[in-house]
Amino acid sequence: VVIVKFDIYRKVPKDLTQPTYTGAFISICCCFFMLFLFLSELTGFIATEIVNELYVDDPDKDSGGKIDVSVNISLPNLHCDLVGLDIQDEMGRHEVGHIENSMKVPLNNGHGCRFEGEFSINKVPGNFHVSTHSATAQPQSPDMTHIIHKLAFGEKLQVQHVQGAFNALGGANRLQSNALASHDYILKIVPTVYEDLGGKQRFSYQYTVANKEYVAYSHTGRIIPAIWFRYDLSPITVKYTERRQPFYRFITTICAIIGGTFTVAGIIDSCIFTASEAWKKIQIGKMS
Repeated sequence: VVIVKFDIYRKVPKDLTQPTYTGAFISICCCFFMLFLFLSELTGFIATEIVNELYVDDPDKDSGGKIDVSVNISLPNLHCDLVGLDIQDEMGRHEVGHIENSMKVPLNNGHGCRFEGEFSINKVPGNFHVSTHSATAQPQSPDMTHIIHKLAFGEKLQVQHVQGAFNALGGANRLQSNALASHDYILKIVPTVYEDLGGKQRFSYQYTVANKEYVAYSHTGRIIPAIWFRYDLSPITVKYTERRQPFYRFITTICAIIGGTFTVAGIIDSCIFTASEAWKKIQIGKMS
């Protein structure tokens, strides 16, 4: 008997309650509304969200100070024997005619060339360029018009909801440029980290780009054009973290939906019922 006194959910006898059509309509609407909100919250709970943040650090310290580069470029008016890749940076690296992990595919019946290569660069300012510098004999009028299919740094990221400039130069078309002109692409490389739900991290790099076109002369007065990619690293790292809503927050939200909906629906029903009863009393008073 003593325990019963602590019941805060007192029961109202059925013979003291009165069902109404309005109450039934509000109850049905209330159920549909709660179902809609429940399904919306369930969808949000199942789905993952991507949270991004910025900080100053070198995220991939295990890389040995190297960045992997992948390049794919077509030069439709330059023979493959003349195409080469040169790499140099502020640490003293100066490599002419890099051939490791590279491939040249003839185009236009051998008059053009598609150059594909993968190599590593140091994490210091520098450049790599596609040119005829490594050729045994320089052509009289080299044509450096080109299309860049791909230029990417680091590991390839294919993640939904992450829109980044991982291949900002992909699709760049310079076929209408001056054939003898050099092209300078000035890149600002931004380290990027993606962390999935399991805590596994993948490291890649985005970059911004500015470019200019000019005719350059050597000390002998000859025009030796090239396609330059001059890069520098940003100290800012972008991190994308995959997260899912905690289960306790989902339960809290569902309880709030149910309780709030019932409370508001009860207030609306009570107001309508009170107004209806008052209107009935006014009509009875007029009739009497």
